[in-house]
Amino acid sequence: MKYQRPMRVGLVGLGTVGTGVVRLLETNRELISRRAGRPIEISAISARDRTKDRGIDISGFQWFDNMNDLARSDAVDIVVELIGGSDGPALSLAQTALGAGKPLVTANKAMLAHHGMDLARLAEQAAIPLKYEAAVAGGIPVIKGLREGAAANEIAHVYGILNGTCNYILTTMEKAGRDFGDVLKEAQALGFAEADPTFDIDGIDAAHKLSILASLAFGTQIDFDSIDITGIRDVTADDIREAAGLGYKIRLVGVAENGEDGLFQRVHPMLVPVGHPLAHVDGSLNAVVAKGNFVGSLFFQGAGAGEGPTASAVVADLIDVARDEYGDPFAMQVAQLAQQPKADSGKRAGRTYLRFIVQDRRGVLAEIAAAMRDAGVSIESVIQRGAQQDGSVLLIIVTHHSAESAIRQTLDALSGSDALIAAPMVMHILD
Repeated sequence: MKYQRPMRVGLVGLGTVGTGVVRLLETNRELISRRAGRPIEISAISARDRTKDRGIDISGFQWFDNMNDLARSDAVDIVVELIGGSDGPALSLAQTALGAGKPLVTANKAMLAHHGMDLARLAEQAAIPLKYEAAVAGGIPVIKGLREGAAANEIAHVYGILNGTCNYILTTMEKAGRDFGDVLKEAQALGFAEADPTFDIDGIDAAHKLSILASLAFGTQIDFDSIDITGIRDVTADDIREAAGLGYKIRLVGVAENGEDGLFQRVHPMLVPVGHPLAHVDGSLNAVVAKGNFVGSLFFQGAGAGEGPTASAVVADLIDVARDEYGDPFAMQVAQLAQQPKADSGKRAGRTYLRFIVQDRRGVLAEIAAAMRDAGVSIESVIQRGAQQDGSVLLIIVTHHSAESAIRQTLDALSGSDALIAAPMVMHILD
């Protein structure tokens, strides 16, 4: 072995992932030691409740009531942060660990999305690793794939399904023909969705991950605040059914591209062609697509969350640190990362799915068509469903390739119309 002394881990957070890390290090102890070139052992832990039964034996670990004391302890060589949250205790712990010269492994995408550049600077100054494979797409090695495997490539774009809760809800709606609210309650009962699912269903969790992927892919500074975010609350069973009839499946997709006009980042429901790999990513799985100028398209798919997959990613980072295999957190030094302006999405062009719920009366379709004509939007197809008991009519319009600014102009023109019973649903088509 290269080293005889074990690498001593200070583990903060004993939730699902934290207990998974303990189990994994114990179960695969010998294998991990051989692959790391030295033993990796937990020496200290900190969590909210020392007396809680977590199904693991923690009696052999030094307990710290104060997590920052753990980070500064001479009994700890490396700190693993698994408590979550963009600010507060998690950020304080990360700053303390890096400030004390201790490498940091984290699964905290929210903290990285908001403070990743500052933490990377601290790691650079101390010449120590900051590792976060588990922060994006759980057990899928997409961070390593982009930072190392595709390091020689210029990446044109990166996109994918980045939230397992939303994917579970959408694919269940698709298979069972059920409404969003009903499936959400089921997902909460089964543990696929949190009691407060806001971060997931409103697209915020996916946006945190997208901001990190964009930085790695394009060599740009993380810019979470510039991401346009739309969640899945307004996707209906009607949308799922109509999309299927048109040859598409609806997925929440995060998209990032870096061009001459700036950095484009968006998370929103999209219509994905049934022949596209993302259309076949079901349940709580995640998937990421990246396109390099020499390597071509790369497709990563797997479990995006859960005890085993996420713990696997955390321990993989620990093994890298034990081997002294690590580089700059975001593939280059922070000073080399470009600070790109936000790209104008209005200049983007593509096909768009528009769903209207309108009054059942003459002239409504003509009114909508006139607004689209005046904005320069060409209609590819129209689907109209019969009047419902409440007197509403479902109207689906798919456009030809049109500038997104023209779509917005159309909707602005219709915003005051009493023919519209509800706000239109806009979903771009992944072509």
